[in-house]
Amino acid sequence: MRKLIQRVMIAAALTASLMTVDACKNGNQFARVIQPGDKEMIGSHAAGQETYRPLVEEAVCKLLDRHPANGEPSTSAQGELLPAPRQQVCFVGVTNKSSEELGDIKDSIYHAIDSKLHESGSFAPISRQYVDAGLRDLRLRPDDLFMPAHMRNFVGVMERNGQPIEYLLFATVTSLTTRENKDYQRDYQLVLELVDIRDGKADKQVAMISKAYHQSRASRWSATHWPFSAK
Repeated sequence: MRKLIQRVMIAAALTASLMTVDACKNGNQFARVIQPGDKEMIGSHAAGQETYRPLVEEAVCKLLDRHPANGEPSTSAQGELLPAPRQQVCFVGVTNKSSEELGDIKDSIYHAIDSKLHESGSFAPISRQYVDAGLRDLRLRPDDLFMPAHMRNFVGVMERNGQPIEYLLFATVTSLTTRENKDYQRDYQLVLELVDIRDGKADKQVAMISKAYHQSRASRWSATHWPFSAK
């Protein structure tokens, strides 16, 4: 009887193993639509929406607080109330200087920042299509615009295309990694640098989030529950 039970257990284990291998081969994957209020996923190996969404929110809010809308609303000849004039800003793009590949997150960060600028009463962002076309026409990279001659040429091209510029905006993602045996902490920063093309003065706003990566559930539990863990 004992041998029979052992054989049954071995057969069950082999069957489970084969089913796992078969599932891997077939690439089975399951999905769900995340509704408002549902628990969202957190990147286990790299940063995702849980990191970059609040970074964008904080950095843009800091920038807008330092650059409120200028001027007063005006009235048209027909008596229609017109909003206060907004400053023309050219959002050049997002540069990744972190240790992680951004992939589709890079475009997501760009559009999130661009949308918040559009919603503000301070800035009027220039369409990305014009920005990309201007850089392509001059064969420039975004960081080339810090050279005065390249900046003047770029501003000239944009003006000829009917898109005058008052400010250039650069976004940079950086990271700093600290390792503790197999676990590690990564500090993510989103830096927004606003440059006034008239005098070259820059305003820089930074948002940071720290995220811990653990090799096991026990390690994560220990880091947050162990009596002697740093708080």
